[in-house]
Amino acid sequence: MRKIIGILLFSLISTSVLAQKKDYKAAVISFYNLENLYDTVDNTMTNDEEFLPNGVRNYNSSIYFDKLGKLATVISQIGIEINPDGPAILGVAEVENDTVLNDLIKQPLIAKRNYKIVHYDSRDIRGVDVGLLYNPKYFVVDASDKLFVQLPGGSKDAYFTRDILWVKGKLGGETIHIYVNHWPSRSGGEQRSAPARNAAAQVCRNHMDSIAKLEPNAKVIVMGDLNDDPTNESVEGIIKAKGKITDVRAGGMFNPWMDLYKKGIGTLAYQDAWGLFDQILISHAWLNKDQDGFFFYQQHIFNKEYLVENKGRYKGYPMRTWDGNTYRGGYSDHFPTYLVMLKEVKKEKKAF
Repeated sequence: MRKIIGILLFSLISTSVLAQKKDYKAAVISFYNLENLYDTVDNTMTNDEEFLPNGVRNYNSSIYFDKLGKLATVISQIGIEINPDGPAILGVAEVENDTVLNDLIKQPLIAKRNYKIVHYDSRDIRGVDVGLLYNPKYFVVDASDKLFVQLPGGSKDAYFTRDILWVKGKLGGETIHIYVNHWPSRSGGEQRSAPARNAAAQVCRNHMDSIAKLEPNAKVIVMGDLNDDPTNESVEGIIKAKGKITDVRAGGMFNPWMDLYKKGIGTLAYQDAWGLFDQILISHAWLNKDQDGFFFYQQHIFNKEYLVENKGRYKGYPMRTWDGNTYRGGYSDHFPTYLVMLKEVKKEKKAF
């Protein structure tokens, strides 16, 4: 039944994209901040004490597996109206280690997708990292690395932040580059901490520039919890992501979230104001719809009603996992975001 629905949706997509009957493959590219996905084992190298059975949160296996199940529920539904297989690529943030990612991909709701993992440990003081889940049916990894971010003095109380994850691979046979980010938070004040996020953005930008020297028309995706909005210097100034497709030149970056942000739509809320920190930025090479490879079609915030807090001081916000040190049983304090990429399926010409 899902396959039938998928075929019908592709037919609808085809008429709206180019106003003529064509067939398309669809790939869903997503990002999700999983909000403190820790295991219950003490890691002496990081500050994870609050997420232990004897910690202030009374964290235990029951809570851990309940959270895994809830996250799997969300991941199982992202983008399935476009492709029943859900995300081909899913960047994640706030994961303690590869153990939690392996436990996540084994959850019954998503286990059949056979997600694979790319993850590196970083030196973040809280012990959280970024990672990448990918469906090998759609994406094959060729190379990966972690990019160290040196924090400017005085910008943060901590010495270390999350590394940036770079992954090179093939999506449907064509090479793409993915950067998964979780830039330094705004704790200590937005202005004071801004140089830390600018430093992370510059590390990402520098690596992108090194790729561009070898592949001038590279297909690049920069995704993550940037802890900044589309109009902040880190995104608009350093990454140089523009909100209008017509303003993006070869080698430039497009930010599909600018208009949504300016309309007051976001992925997280703080002090009754919405921010759009969870962004997926794409290079110019994705924008041409008249190409043989995948091209950008749509952007979405996955903010289904069940993900929204329905009571208490956070009513209307994303339903978070914790209310202080009390387990709320929610999903995450961030909504996931995703892009839909399409690729025309060329019809074979009949021989006469």
